[in-house]
Amino acid sequence: MTRPGRRFGTVLTVFTATGALAGAALTGAAPAGAAESTTRIAPGVAYTELDIPAARGTAHAHVLTVDLRDPRVRVDLLHPGAVASRAPVSRLADSRGAVAGVNGDFFNITETQHPGVEATGAPVGPAIASGRELKAAVPDGQRFGPALPPGTHTEDVFGVGVDRRARLDDVVLDGSVRGPGGTWRLGGFNQYALPVGSVGAFTRDWGSVSRVRATCGTDTDRAAPCSADTYEVTVRHGRVVSAAGTPGGGPIAPGTTVLVGREAGARKLRKLSVGERVGVRHRLVAKSSRVPYRFALGGYPMMTGGMPLPGLDDTTAAVRTAVGFSDHGRRMQLLALDGAPEFRAGLTIAEVARAMKRLGSVDAFSLDGGGSTTMVARRPGADAVSVLNHPTGGAERPVPNGIGVFEGP
Repeated sequence: MTRPGRRFGTVLTVFTATGALAGAALTGAAPAGAAESTTRIAPGVAYTELDIPAARGTAHAHVLTVDLRDPRVRVDLLHPGAVASRAPVSRLADSRGAVAGVNGDFFNITETQHPGVEATGAPVGPAIASGRELKAAVPDGQRFGPALPPGTHTEDVFGVGVDRRARLDDVVLDGSVRGPGGTWRLGGFNQYALPVGSVGAFTRDWGSVSRVRATCGTDTDRAAPCSADTYEVTVRHGRVVSAAGTPGGGPIAPGTTVLVGREAGARKLRKLSVGERVGVRHRLVAKSSRVPYRFALGGYPMMTGGMPLPGLDDTTAAVRTAVGFSDHGRRMQLLALDGAPEFRAGLTIAEVARAMKRLGSVDAFSLDGGGSTTMVARRPGADAVSVLNHPTGGAERPVPNGIGVFEGP
């Protein structure tokens, strides 16, 4: 990996906060596809740098444009192989053979409010990788990151369907636990926080991190104490094989599901006995689209149908990461701001939405920012990706997932 800030070109494309896009061209500059302002990373993938004058100073942006109509390029989730795990974006990209990528969802970064409880590093929202469902969303009050815009929630996702079109949607958990005493709704799936009174399922995709954090906080208060009423049951090949009074940790074997309950959920699990048959069912369902996601990850929407959402924060500026799309989901735009000191003032969410619109996005989605913001790409002829922006902390922050761009169908 080359040092952060190593750039493909030296010419910056500049646009003003009140400028407008005409097709692929930025106001006052050459078209986005012009050789002097844009570098081709791979078939259907172009990289551009540009300055964005804003209320608190100039922000510097790194932009990847991906033509999803091109059969030689595809996108998927970057992740380290376990939900409760993190790695730098460059390592995630190189381990999967991606030609480019950015960081993804907000995540459980710290547990200062619950001393002694291990931070999981797990993301907030749903996650789907290569069509495989990895996790569901935590309750809104349990999320990490800035306040959600009005009308949005942790179940919001950005992703690309099996039809190769990008889209925004809500992805909800549809699951149940069936035992000798009846059937009840599953409240969580591989997530670091469970709804109060619920039962959550953990599979091998969770990883080996302790499951205690799942029983801390409440649906409205992330800092609330951990529940004193918990129970855990391990189900292997459809039968209960063990039980414990508190959540455990360690790897989960194939064919095994660990059920964690809190309050009313714990009381239900206590009724199960070793040897009893138990069926656990879970799937992630997109509310609006009938097209299955090839990949999806959490964050929150900023713009739909070319219109920024009402109530976007226009006060707090920061280094940001965002993804957008246009042409009915056939063209994707990835944006990562630079965290170098001269650009660290960043943009507000409202300014990011306006910038994405001027870059051509019709719908846009905010990803994690600040020290997490990272964009990488593999230069032509290189065998590893380079970090394109300057991460705010001076080095890449390990993150739980991201959006990867790949050559090939």
